[in-house]
Amino acid sequence: MNLPRIQPINPSRIAAAFDHPDWIFELKHDGFRAVAYIEDGARELVSRKQVTYKSFNTLATAMSGLRVRDAILDGEIVCLDKFGRSQFLDLMRRRRQDAAFYAFDLLFHDGEDLRGLPLTERKRRLRRLIRASRNERLLYADHIESRGVDFFRAHRLGTYATRPATWYKVLNPAYTQKRGRREMFDKFRDRGENVSAEL
Repeated sequence: MNLPRIQPINPSRIAAAFDHPDWIFELKHDGFRAVAYIEDGARELVSRKQVTYKSFNTLATAMSGLRVRDAILDGEIVCLDKFGRSQFLDLMRRRRQDAAFYAFDLLFHDGEDLRGLPLTERKRRLRRLIRASRNERLLYADHIESRGVDFFRAHRLGTYATRPATWYKVLNPAYTQKRGRREMFDKFRDRGENVSAEL
């Protein structure tokens, strides 16, 4: 089987969090969006621009802990502090050593296309898969149901489809890691590390 290339869903931004019994909500970690492909022993992390993250080869190798023949996972490459909070500046500075993969969706698994299943079922299978791997660099993005204040993303019954919009994100106005981000990308580019090309 040749796994299809997935264009990850880009969440639509909305002004405020909300509560709704038909939705689930996740904390969005600040990192690099990535789709993980596992097939025939090969493991690859691919950006939204369909570029392989060569800087994270060791993290891709960690995917060998997943007990699958083939799989596609949607998630985020992150660096976490001791409290489990994503630190984007650390991700930029220590891109190879300390990165982890926070998986929040399972799109293919052992020959089965899961994109038409409800998100809650995909996440149930994903949680079981991640827990069985027992790899501290592979993490499961948990969620809460109905209560959306401070949480966001993903309709509980939503299939993996871009239209109509089923994923939303709410930005925290007090968020501070966004400041100086463009300048940091420029510094890495000046040193010959074209990070933005991957993103």
